[in-house]
Amino acid sequence: MRDFATLVAEAEEADVNGWGFGWLDGRASEERPPWGFAGLLADRLATVRSALDLDTGGGEVLSEAAQFPELMAATEGWPPNAQQARGLLGPRGVDIVETTAGSGLPFPDGSFELVTARHPVSPDWEEIHRVLVPGGHYFAQHVGPASAFELIEHFLGPLPEQRKGRDPHSESAAAEAAGLTVTDLRTARCRMEFFDVGAVVWILRKCVWWVPGFSAEKYMDKLRELDHRMRAGHPFVAHSTRHLIEARKEPK
Repeated sequence: MRDFATLVAEAEEADVNGWGFGWLDGRASEERPPWGFAGLLADRLATVRSALDLDTGGGEVLSEAAQFPELMAATEGWPPNAQQARGLLGPRGVDIVETTAGSGLPFPDGSFELVTARHPVSPDWEEIHRVLVPGGHYFAQHVGPASAFELIEHFLGPLPEQRKGRDPHSESAAAEAAGLTVTDLRTARCRMEFFDVGAVVWILRKCVWWVPGFSAEKYMDKLRELDHRMRAGHPFVAHSTRHLIEARKEPK
């Protein structure tokens, strides 16, 4: 393993745009939920004539689908990611629309048969209901409660209240309150392992909401603790939580 300073420096210089995680290959691992969201998403997209993907990142997950409907749009709130998504998906006819939090979805009522998302920031159930056609579906994989909190709390200390957020049953209730009917809800807890301190620096630069204001300089002592543990042959273990949710807008 390279020395501490080298690992930190290369992680600080690495690109974190988009929503790909290839930089972590061989440096970290994450068990995947058993349902295989990308494959299920591709199957759904092949059966409809219009679809919207929310918070698409750089378009990496959406791009795995072999077939898109006639009308395919995606939203993204981070301009560098939106630019990457345009390069990846634009040639395939996908309309990439930049959005801002709290501004609603810039589409007319009843625009889409299917609305999808993989790890949306904060689903706006009222807006999702509005843009779906009657009989249309929302199909998504969400981040669940206390995801990766073993790592987050290594830096920030105990966060008992924050651990309660993103509860799948609370989200399901919110969807129902907006007029949707939840037809499927599955949960998974998946093992994550980080094998070198550079992987930790990189993931915290990419997932900026995990440790707000993170910098290697600010958390140097905490990073050295992790580095010492990893060099002794003990990867840092955390757990991601995910839930698959499907909801239907009832026909009129």
